[in-house]
Amino acid sequence: MATNVRVVFDRRKRVEATGKGNVEIIIQLSRLAVKKIIVDSMTPEEWEVYKDAPFLKREITNYQKIVSAMELLGEDMTVDNFNKHIGVETRTAEKVKEEKSNNGSNNNFIEFMQKAIEVEKSRESTKRQKYVAVDALKRWGGIITMADLTVKKLKEFDLWLREDGTRTDVAVYNYHKRVKLYVRLAYERGLIDKDPYDIVKFPRGKCKERRPLSEIELKKMREIELPQREARVRDLFIFASYTGLAFCDTQDFDFFTMTEQIDDLFYIDGSRLKTGTNFFTPILPPAMEVLKRYNFRLPKISNQKANDSLHMIEVRLGLNKPVTFHVARHSFATLSLSHDIPIEKVARMLGHKDVKTTQIYAKVLKSTIANHANDLSRAII
Repeated sequence: MATNVRVVFDRRKRVEATGKGNVEIIIQLSRLAVKKIIVDSMTPEEWEVYKDAPFLKREITNYQKIVSAMELLGEDMTVDNFNKHIGVETRTAEKVKEEKSNNGSNNNFIEFMQKAIEVEKSRESTKRQKYVAVDALKRWGGIITMADLTVKKLKEFDLWLREDGTRTDVAVYNYHKRVKLYVRLAYERGLIDKDPYDIVKFPRGKCKERRPLSEIELKKMREIELPQREARVRDLFIFASYTGLAFCDTQDFDFFTMTEQIDDLFYIDGSRLKTGTNFFTPILPPAMEVLKRYNFRLPKISNQKANDSLHMIEVRLGLNKPVTFHVARHSFATLSLSHDIPIEKVARMLGHKDVKTTQIYAKVLKSTIANHANDLSRAII
């Protein structure tokens, strides 16, 4: 039979009861073999935008290629075989029973990692990053017990992290870096016989250059009409784009204790949650408009939810570049340089210890080079 890979919204008809339905990718491998993958949960209005998202189309294309390869190789078109290709282990009744019997904290790696993070004396922002790695392991489901900590499993986890195409090489490496800490700890405590990370190495890769939003694109984002949830995320993004704050710092921001006024502008005088480095940055007019809209108390939201909404806004605006919350900081740095603020001052505003870091953040626009070139041309005798 012909293979069918399609996206379905609200297959179980839950919108009427809960207001949200699941977005699922359905892979019809044969007449009886069907693989269902839940991608997200959302409202019908959000689905109207999400269904055209480029990353969803990439997911479908990826699964179609896997199925075509299975057919070409003459493999049995079963869910088990498909799961092997996407790095997911089929959980049989026996496997579930085994997991339950091995669910003690000494044998359950997920619980071990969570408890180790809880008792650590580290910044909350650092702990949050580590919990993201825990959540990834839970969603994948391939590593649960200490016995699952093998080279084969780590390679499968690596493939799973890369499969949707949304994570850079560096992002994938950082997941491994966080998991590796607790695999090593398990080894040192005698809970596993060997550390699989001693055998398999995952390269860090190169950072993909983030493409900042231009002033025109930021203006379009400020003016577009959006549903309430997306509007809240947009406002946070705009605030960060016109102050240079990182996501975690927007969530920690308190206007009444962290600002001072010089002439007509308010400035944020604080220290970064991530590094503890001090920064001093202006609240530019578009950012002040956001503060006034929320009575000077910014909305609270998770980073993942913010990035999900930003992908929808990206589609609504027809942008040909990926937009995550971190792009806001890059946009602020680029905006500042394009208006001739010295890079040393931009570094101070962003809370960077080293100007080299700021050089990575800030993209010098062609228009800025052209303006300076014209000035140089006129100045030459």
